[in-house]
Amino acid sequence: MELIKKIKQTEAQAQQLIDQAKTDAAESAEKGQKHRQQLTEQAAQQRKKEIEAAVAKAKSQAETEVQKLKAQAEKQQQQLRHKTADKIDAAVQKVMDYLKG
Repeated sequence: MELIKKIKQTEAQAQQLIDQAKTDAAESAEKGQKHRQQLTEQAAQQRKKEIEAAVAKAKSQAETEVQKLKAQAEKQQQQLRHKTADKIDAAVQKVMDYLKG
C-alpha cells in the first residue's frame, strides 16, 4: 500500500516536472521568438537609416557635381565668347570697310 502511494506520488511529481518543463520550454521559445523579432526590426531600421544616409550622400555628391559642371560650362562659354568676340569685331570691320569702299 505504501509502495503504491510512493509510486503515485512519484508519478505526480514526474508529471509536475514534465508540465513545468513544457511551460519553461514554451516560455523560452516565446522569448527567443520575441528576441529574433526585435533583432529583425532593429536590422530593418538600421538598413533604412543606412539607405537614407547613402541617398543623402549621393544627392549631395550629385549636387556638387552639377555645380562643378555648370561652372565648367560657364567658363567654356566665356572662353568661346572671348575667342569669337575678336573675330566678330574683325568681320564687322570688314563688312563696314566693304560697304564704305
